[in-house]
Amino acid sequence: MYDILIIGGGPAGLTAATYACRAGKSVLVLEKAAFGGQITWSPRVENFPGFVSISGNELGDKLLEQAMEQGAEVELEEVTGLEKTAEGWKALCDSGAAFEGKALILAAGARPRMLGVAREEELVGSGVGYCAVCDGAFYKNKAVAVNGGGNSALQDALLLSETCSKVYLIHRRDSFRGEQKLVDALRERENVEFVLNASVTALLGEEELCGIAVEQNGQSREIPVEGLFVAIGHQPDLEAFAPWLNRDKAGYADAGEDCLTPTEGLFVAGDCRKKTVRQLTTAAADGAVAALAACHWLDR
Repeated sequence: MYDILIIGGGPAGLTAATYACRAGKSVLVLEKAAFGGQITWSPRVENFPGFVSISGNELGDKLLEQAMEQGAEVELEEVTGLEKTAEGWKALCDSGAAFEGKALILAAGARPRMLGVAREEELVGSGVGYCAVCDGAFYKNKAVAVNGGGNSALQDALLLSETCSKVYLIHRRDSFRGEQKLVDALRERENVEFVLNASVTALLGEEELCGIAVEQNGQSREIPVEGLFVAIGHQPDLEAFAPWLNRDKAGYADAGEDCLTPTEGLFVAGDCRKKTVRQLTTAAADGAVAALAACHWLDR
């Protein structure tokens, strides 16, 4: 029986582990894929305090090393369900393993919705990205494309148009779901081209992206770009924990900046929480808040 179970080994979960261990609690972090979370997809990170430039993999390794140095235990396990016990929580894993803790922090993250075209995952970090705020600076004076029609895509295109030589905004419909004010601002940018009634059908290039194939109004077209930012939404990884949470319409945990849930002993942190800004720094901040809240709850 651990004091705190943490589900998710990204920046939120690992920061929570570090803070909880420093408060004298026993901690187990359960991660289903790779410690570090989505940041491991990024070849360079230049917006995390304390590092001028670091690879996502290296940053993930450092977060893991720090948590383990403080005493956190870790397991590569996919949690598929929870049980409430007399003493706290039991995390049930697809391997058949089960782990128990008095308090539980959900830091399961959110995964970007992918286009579903061939070689997309292979080219992540080599031209294909999902966060213009994180990686847009690497494409200064280069041509890029943004795929999407909501506010996120429009804001990404505006951001990229400040530094990129050309921005192609690709949307499957002839009008946008996002705010008209953003659309109007993009129309005024000489280096922005709208590619409407279109969808990306192929990614060009071997080891690095050098272009995209697009089908527009029944016609095929190739567009030379060095970067493609996919902005068609995210999906929180909370389905297995839905019975224990209040969630908003998009499926995110309906918890505030205090990271509290209506369920005793259950806390939520990071990208799976309803919030406006999802960045490395906000995930780490959530981890600290959730860990201290869990410690306070245990000490009552």
